[in-house]
Amino acid sequence: MNRNDQEFLVQKIRSQYTEKESTELDELKELDGKVKRPAVIFAYVFGSIAAIIMGAGMSLVMTDIGSTLGLNQPMVQGIIIGIVGMIMGIVNYPIYKSFLSSRRKKYADEILKLSEKIMK
Repeated sequence: MNRNDQEFLVQKIRSQYTEKESTELDELKELDGKVKRPAVIFAYVFGSIAAIIMGAGMSLVMTDIGSTLGLNQPMVQGIIIGIVGMIMGIVNYPIYKSFLSSRRKKYADEILKLSEKIMK
């Protein structure tokens, strides 16, 4: 390894341990994340729960788990549970959009002021 490669490697490792300056662009990115992250997390969690509920309903319909659990009519109950899961999955995106829209309204002034400051 020649001298230039060693210096590059040392600088690369050193930069990981030095404190970085926080710029206005970093602050803008952080605000943007603060707006979007809660809505995205909600959408993923709610969508996952909806998929699990729909899958549970499908399992009751398609297998003999319902009779093993002692349910009288697992087909009807499975269809109802599956439909509930489907409805949750369908409304997930509109809920996400409204949640994101409300957070955008909440932080719009800060983001616009900071972006104007950066643009000038």
